Amino acid sequence: MNIQTALNKIYSMHQFDIKLGLDRIKKLLELIGNPHKELKYFHIAGSNGKGSTASFMASILMEAGYKVGLYTSPHFVRFNERIRINGIEIDDNYIAGFIDSIEQIIEHEKPTFFEITTALAFKYFKDYKPDYVVLETGLGGRLDATNVIDPLASVITSISLEHTNILGETLEKIAFEKAGIIKPGNPVFTGSLPKEALDVIKNRAENLNSQLFVFNQFTESLEQSVNISLDKKNIHIYKTGLSGRHQFHNSALAVKVLYELLNISDISIINKGLMNVVANTGIQGRYEIINDRPRVIFDAAHNPEGIASFISEFSKEYIKYPNRVLIFGAMKDKDIVTMLKKLKPYFNTFYAVQPGFDRAVTVEELVEIGKGNGIQLLQLKDYNRVIENFVKGETGDCLVVLGSIYLLGEIKSKMIKKKLDK
Repeated sequence: MNIQTALNKIYSMHQFDIKLGLDRIKKLLELIGNPHKELKYFHIAGSNGKGSTASFMASILMEAGYKVGLYTSPHFVRFNERIRINGIEIDDNYIAGFIDSIEQIIEHEKPTFFEITTALAFKYFKDYKPDYVVLETGLGGRLDATNVIDPLASVITSISLEHTNILGETLEKIAFEKAGIIKPGNPVFTGSLPKEALDVIKNRAENLNSQLFVFNQFTESLEQSVNISLDKKNIHIYKTGLSGRHQFHNSALAVKVLYELLNISDISIINKGLMNVVANTGIQGRYEIINDRPRVIFDAAHNPEGIASFISEFSKEYIKYPNRVLIFGAMKDKDIVTMLKKLKPYFNTFYAVQPGFDRAVTVEELVEIGKGNGIQLLQLKDYNRVIENFVKGETGDCLVVLGSIYLLGEIKSKMIKKKLDK
């Protein structure tokens, strides 16, 4: 089986058919020898920031000399991006060989796309034996396919109203799902959470005798930096390899976890880990500057909390650009009205686009939502041509591609293909 056949097989398992529950993944893992039971994990959940926090943790661990597995989702351009060891993506041949070996299991058990991908990650990590694995949940936590492990620590980065049709319509219900990754006797670390959500986490931690580290109790957030308290030592973070004030929070959470669990406190190692996060882990789409003049920014802000983080950074520079253009696409289960209202003051021109997935909001739907909220969104079919022309235009302008990570991935894929074709 070659890589394309293998990927076709994986994608045929209905990538967006979300079937929460652990029975299928447990059965699948049992059939391949339970590879997940022989590894040391840090397990990360959250509405926003879990990919960045996971990447900061992996990068610091790498700079400390450890061999590190990293499992994140979704990918931008290549499926292989999801599974890495020391920043190197899983090999095509390994993917093809694994899918070939479980083809009959797939046909009989009908696991989901994410369950197959998670089993692949566990098997790959078992075979190549990283010292630690940083594992990001896919959706929620309690019934997520990754929640079959006994981690060294659980990390919950943030909680906001997201996937409400699946996880629940209140912060308390969503927090209950995220808190499902907390395991008996193992420490849990939280980012800055709303009180309603934090109360749920506290209750779960207390019931499981899990030591709880709450963000606001070990950090001091300043305007352009954050101080972290590590017993007798304080660490001051004022810059990371990812743009945005919210990344101070994500990086601080990563630093605290690794200090408490592995006693990593060397300032040089921590700084290298934070600054080299992109090179070490390949993380993309976090206020990513694609072009400087004219300014082109890609950001995977996909819910109101993510939009607020984007605006926190963009508000520092937007006034410099007389022409500010937004290309926006989102999934149907997002609070699009709130996102557009937050974005309205910062752009002159709004384009509505539709990522090529069933769960995406159509261009027509976005236009209607905009009309109902006093925002004119223009229908955009060929967004790649618009981006290409923009880059060739006025150097003082700014274009932002924002929203679904699937939209950013589509655009990046086509940009890369165009470069290769040349």
